[in-house]
Amino acid sequence: MTERGDDRAILQRVDADLDRHVATIAQEFRDGFEAVDAIGRPAVTVYGSARISDIDPAYGRAREIGRRFAEAGFAVVTGGGPGIMEAANRGCQEAGGLSIGFSIELPHEQSVNRYLDRSLTFHHFYARKTMLVKAAEGFVLCEGGFGTLDELFESLVLIQTGKIRHFPVVLVGSAHWGGLRDWIEEKLIAQRLISPDDVLLLSLTDDPAEAIRIVLDCYEQNCAAVVEDVEAAAS
Repeated sequence: MTERGDDRAILQRVDADLDRHVATIAQEFRDGFEAVDAIGRPAVTVYGSARISDIDPAYGRAREIGRRFAEAGFAVVTGGGPGIMEAANRGCQEAGGLSIGFSIELPHEQSVNRYLDRSLTFHHFYARKTMLVKAAEGFVLCEGGFGTLDELFESLVLIQTGKIRHFPVVLVGSAHWGGLRDWIEEKLIAQRLISPDDVLLLSLTDDPAEAIRIVLDCYEQNCAAVVEDVEAAAS
């Protein structure tokens, strides 16, 4: 594995240790692919802030989301840290499901939560982010900051550009996400920076049960394949 400072070195324009960096990144991707392959069941990735405490209502919602997905036979994948991630993993594990954490080595804030059946720690964000997408039949995003926003918009771009199959992206918490949803509609659509159809990629709810239903309905109806067939017919 690489040292914590290697990402900074890799992202410099001139890489003084190119061969080693390429080899370590390739190994990290291989480890991640093997971990995803070993899940052996459908999975959902749940995102949210590491800074949410266990007395916050958002923690309780994420815990319920984890529990409900486990009861539906889904594995729950998170970034493996505290806060929302811990809550989703906890709910899943308490319900007898498969709880997975793909964590990241950081100089602050991140520690692996204790509700993981399987875990893998990454040194590079881009390898970790790939596995969080690769494992998922859908995304559920609870309250979060820059990291959660990053995952949200990356998923939308990947779906919009056809780099991944269409799957549900569910925002949980209208008080947190409602303003962003309004901005997308009032600014991006109004200024024709995105298509009106693009907003249909997002669902917004306050109800954990509805979040689960949206993901399960898409999975059971194979909606990703249906969208691809429609797009192919229109092209």
